[in-house]
Amino acid sequence: MLAFKRANILRQAIGVVGLYGRRERKIRVVMESTFKEMNGESVLDLEDKAGVGGGVEDVYGEDRASEDQAITPWTVSVASGYTLLRDPRHNKGLAFTDKERDAHYLTGLLPPALFSQDLQEKRLMKILREYKVPLQRYMAMMDLQERNEKLFYKLLIDNVEELLPVVYTPTVGEACQKYGSIFRRPQGLFISLKEKGKILEVLKNWPEKSIQVIVVTDGERILGLGDLGCQGMGIPVGKLSLYTALGGVRPSACLPITIDVGTNNKKLLEDEFYIGLRQNRATGKEYAELMEEFMSAVKQNYGEKVLIQFEDFANHNAFELLAKYRTTHLVFNDDIQGTASVVLAGLVAALKLVGGTLADHTFLFLGAGEAGTGIAELIALEISKKTNAPLEETRKKIWLVDSKGLIVSSRKESLQHFKKPWAHEHEPVKELLGAVKAIKPTVLIGTSGVGKTFTKEVIEAMASINEKPLILALSNPTSQSECTAEEAYTWSEGRAIFASGSPFDPVEFNGKVFVPGQANNAYIFPGFGLGLIMSGTIRVHDDLLLAASEALAAQVTEENYAKGLIYPPFTNIRKISAHIAANVAAKAYELGLASHLPRPKDLVKYAESCMYTPVYGSYR
Repeated sequence: MLAFKRANILRQAIGVVGLYGRRERKIRVVMESTFKEMNGESVLDLEDKAGVGGGVEDVYGEDRASEDQAITPWTVSVASGYTLLRDPRHNKGLAFTDKERDAHYLTGLLPPALFSQDLQEKRLMKILREYKVPLQRYMAMMDLQERNEKLFYKLLIDNVEELLPVVYTPTVGEACQKYGSIFRRPQGLFISLKEKGKILEVLKNWPEKSIQVIVVTDGERILGLGDLGCQGMGIPVGKLSLYTALGGVRPSACLPITIDVGTNNKKLLEDEFYIGLRQNRATGKEYAELMEEFMSAVKQNYGEKVLIQFEDFANHNAFELLAKYRTTHLVFNDDIQGTASVVLAGLVAALKLVGGTLADHTFLFLGAGEAGTGIAELIALEISKKTNAPLEETRKKIWLVDSKGLIVSSRKESLQHFKKPWAHEHEPVKELLGAVKAIKPTVLIGTSGVGKTFTKEVIEAMASINEKPLILALSNPTSQSECTAEEAYTWSEGRAIFASGSPFDPVEFNGKVFVPGQANNAYIFPGFGLGLIMSGTIRVHDDLLLAASEALAAQVTEENYAKGLIYPPFTNIRKISAHIAANVAAKAYELGLASHLPRPKDLVKYAESCMYTPVYGSYR
């Protein structure tokens, strides 16, 4: 019935004649036959189907614009191509040819020059490099995304190492802090307490019907910056840009969402430009009911296989939401699971430099929140699988320090539930330095969100215990990093193997140049998500995270090791993501979690074929 109604509307629209003077023009709409899928179905019928099938479907012909065959741009334009220039998915700016300008009523709306996409890219990179303030670059990139989607992603893919810190950490942190002042137009869905009882209706307001990935935050713990409320939207927007640029998931299949339940940030509540609810955070039953309605509405509107990535929720909600929904929805918490997977990959790769197996090492964490306990649990799980030792035993190789000191058994009664597995037998130790001297770790990992906590004394103590101390300062943004790359190399006399959460420049020490690695979640989540989508996986199993870690570690080359790197360079990130996606999909098929059948023969090639390519095509 819906398809029949739409067909009638389409026929009526085609019959409408423009009223713009001498030259009558019909409203330009996409004909049903233009967008027949390969199986013969029409995209006009897609709305009747609740879920998205296995595989990464090119529902909107986004990749056909990258082929030689010309397509009709999917846009409605009355009497002029003006609307086409304001449609970011199809706008090509000065790259429209003379023939296209004539066919789509663009003549006169653009200067006469023709710029190829490569020339446009060169021009924009020149402009971006002239900006001295990172936030200006961020705003310029967001403007480009709203104006010309393909050029935005081509720019990001071709210059990933230079632009990743602009569109994501560390600049996105400042963007979230100032979001109220720089806000121009919405880039996702804002669902607040005011929408309680009608969240499904709100989801239906989003123009795209075939969503495969949702990144959602409630803004309570944005990076290491705390409660930014509604202004946390910069995080889902940034993450999904990386899903497309680094993992090849189509932009139309991505949906950023912010759940606004208020904020406890007094400064924001008093800020006249704050864009969110002006009230303290809802908690308890009110919060739980809103999240329950949201999760149910997402499944009802987008189907069983939509991936929901929880992002930057505070500890007390993050663990609970993951535990509650991981058996009923396809959910993934990047702070708990993504961070764990990327850090485990670095540790596995580092074994070639420090020797031994994971089971031979002792790990000490500063920070026992989502990231710290998530990483610790995945390390313990990997050691357990490799040694066949019980998980309770492998956890004893891992020690955590929180704000009250070393987590030990005498503190067990007062600990939050997610810290209790790490309360081992030991006398209390108040300070990190004392813990380093007592535990004698081979690996020191910082997830505290507090800068400058890996002091000179701490690094020197690590260097006195180990020939090659492995030091990971993972807190973001750069200002919150436990130590800098220069401090780690200098204080360890050039012996440390170092990686951080935010990027640091190479360091020269005693005539040798050290290139610090970056344990960035962007290595994992785009490829991980692609692997789930292309295999039609219905639930996230811990083994899938281990598979992602193994795939990433395998991409580190001897050339990388020679520079002290334990992660491959981001320049090859799309290739890396394809291998991660293939490994994740292979494990999903092995575990019986994949629904896209039959299994493709070559999963790496299949992953590459699924990736969105932001290259201009020809319009007829």
